[in-house]
Amino acid sequence: MNDQVKKQIEDTIRSHRVVLFMKGSRQFPQCGFSARAVEALKRAGATFETVNVLADNDVREGIKEFSNWPTIPQVYVDGKFLGGSDIILSMFESGELQRLVAPPH
Repeated sequence: MNDQVKKQIEDTIRSHRVVLFMKGSRQFPQCGFSARAVEALKRAGATFETVNVLADNDVREGIKEFSNWPTIPQVYVDGKFLGGSDIILSMFESGELQRLVAPPH
């Protein structure tokens, strides 16, 4: 991953409290895993930014290297990588995701 892509990813994560790197958009997810991640974040009450990795192959490959995680979607909260779709769903079911994405007091 080149420095420009790394900076772009870092700036996105720093600029938004909750970020979902996904295939497609919030309105039109392009894979089932991305759709499930969007739904879990919505149901958890998160305000979140999405990044369509299909629009930029450098970001698509770069985010995998950045997080050392091989699949998309990927969720970041407060600058920390949480995981992909299965982890997000598990965190939602346990109530942990709701606590993490709740607006700060």
